Amino acid sequence: MRFTNVDQVIKRIYSLPKLHPKNDLSYIKRILRELNNPQDSVKTIHVTGTNGKGSTSYYLSSLLQKAGQKTGLFVSPYIYEFNERIQLNGENISDADLISQANEIELAIDTLRKDDPNFSLVTFEYEVALAFQFFAQKKCDYAVIEVGIGGEHDKTNVIIPEVSVITTIGLDHEKIIGPTLTDIAREKSGIIKENRPVVLGNIPKDVLKILLDKARGKNSKSFLLGRDFRIEVSKNAIKYRDSENCYQFLLRPLVEAYDIGVAVQAIQLLNLSLSKQMIEEAINETHIPGRYDVVQTKPEIIVDGAHNLQAMTNLLQIVRKKNKGQLYVLLGMMKDKDLGLITELFKDEKVTLTRINYPRAAKLEDFPKEAQEKYNYEENFELAYNNLKNRLKPDDMLLVTGSFYLVGAVLANCKRGKNEN
Repeated sequence: MRFTNVDQVIKRIYSLPKLHPKNDLSYIKRILRELNNPQDSVKTIHVTGTNGKGSTSYYLSSLLQKAGQKTGLFVSPYIYEFNERIQLNGENISDADLISQANEIELAIDTLRKDDPNFSLVTFEYEVALAFQFFAQKKCDYAVIEVGIGGEHDKTNVIIPEVSVITTIGLDHEKIIGPTLTDIAREKSGIIKENRPVVLGNIPKDVLKILLDKARGKNSKSFLLGRDFRIEVSKNAIKYRDSENCYQFLLRPLVEAYDIGVAVQAIQLLNLSLSKQMIEEAINETHIPGRYDVVQTKPEIIVDGAHNLQAMTNLLQIVRKKNKGQLYVLLGMMKDKDLGLITELFKDEKVTLTRINYPRAAKLEDFPKEAQEKYNYEENFELAYNNLKNRLKPDDMLLVTGSFYLVGAVLANCKRGKNEN
């Protein structure tokens, strides 16, 4: 197979199965070995966590670029286009590079199939191989690698990073890496590597020991939020403090502040040339698409891809404090999420359920009966969004949330609207 356009590449990636019968790293290791192990030629920072791993990865990428490092970034999901998944110095991989890298991977697959006709990759393995191959060919100094799901068995866990990062531990993907918080903590601790430091964010006390014990067993020095570095949020700013440094950043929601703290602590372990001013500038200049993204003010419209219990709880705490009028919520979720627990979080909000045209997207009948009866439902998310937007008074707020897929669709819709005006 030889690709000539980017649509062929993306179609190929999404036509692949999601999982192998056996959940191990043998397939990704074989394809990377055939590609001469590109992951070993770039220094990496490995980031996992139930929430905050995407934001932390973006902050780390900004800090590395500010330090003059040629920086790769591998994140998921994307908001506007697939190319966002793989970035170089803050720019999405070009269509031409995506096509050429995919063609190299196809050649490697063909070679492997000569000995093993049944060899194949799943979607995420293909994406991981693309990213590592691209970063190696572009001779990146560093690449920030966001885990897909979990840690130990994640397809990205084929690297020995300079620093590992675990942002949070909460309930999500319980059927794959759970079912308990303890199981999830053990799985995520799998990115802690021998003699490499680990930065720990807002970790629940009842599973913290699992991570600290793993770090001690691996001779990995741990740096813990609240113990080794602190975050303070005032009315006007975010302050980071550790035993030697104090930085001040523009105000962001508390959960974002924790991500900033984790990123700043991690970057300092690399001993790069970064002044106080450079660190503060890098963080303040970082824009993270789809994560507490303010689309408009007065009335305020915020989009946020919160898609699990921990993320939604944090998000509602923030917007409830900020909102002075009526809070409207446009909620679209994937049917494999905790629909019942999340829809129970809403109190005085006026909620409209919706969906996008995507196989995993929850339909009305996928929601609990109580939610079906209590909330409005509009099948067409564009119609739902426009209706709610037109209903807003100056002090009201509209929150679009529940899934990065919905957030991406709404942001693309907003972008299209601006272009047409």
